[in-house]
Amino acid sequence: MSDSYYYDDGSGAAALAAVLLVLIPILFILAVAAYVISSFLYMKIFEKAGVQGKWRAWVPVYNGLVAAKLGDVSPWVVLIVAVASSVLSNIPVIGPIFSLAILAVAVMYSYRIGLKLGKDWPLLLLWLIPGIGALIWLAVIAFSNNRWNPAIAPAPWANSFLADKTVWNGIPVQPSQPVAGNGGGYAGPGYGAPPAQQPYSPPATGTTPPPPATGTTPPPPAPPTGPQV
Repeated sequence: MSDSYYYDDGSGAAALAAVLLVLIPILFILAVAAYVISSFLYMKIFEKAGVQGKWRAWVPVYNGLVAAKLGDVSPWVVLIVAVASSVLSNIPVIGPIFSLAILAVAVMYSYRIGLKLGKDWPLLLLWLIPGIGALIWLAVIAFSNNRWNPAIAPAPWANSFLADKTVWNGIPVQPSQPVAGNGGGYAGPGYGAPPAQQPYSPPATGTTPPPPATGTTPPPPAPPTGPQV
């Protein structure tokens, strides 16, 4: 009977540590670059949509909520799904389901943003390119020559809990957006401000003019015309 011995001089662990020392800074630089590029592209899209304040595009997570509003998806639904996906990511079955859910809502509001800039759903196939697909999609949308046109048909989920019913200062209310507290109706473009006053219309011909304000002196009668007797 022969005994076999396994000898580990630690070279494997040292090699792994060396790879990580090189790889981690590279991954960090790539993550920062992706954040800067995506925030800049979001800023261009937000400008097209009439969002007030360029800073909104540079706040992580919040810029995604603004994009969701522009894409007719409730930002609260997006936030809840994103938090659940982060917290439950390590749980078998449940974690992957929430990961797919956050991807689904991102596709939904991105699809609507694309429509409002004259781009149809096939452009979202760029997302299938690993790593940079979403950035390419953002660049195409951001530098498109098409004007922002929110007057499109309501989203298929317009009457569900997924619909955006919030009004945030500085972010335009979309024409087909059912606003909470509006009786289920649809709001026109704007920022949630009171509706503008209607332009003045002169009274129709033949109507009696309003009486003079109280305290004013009526004009003297016109002098008689013709020969005096």
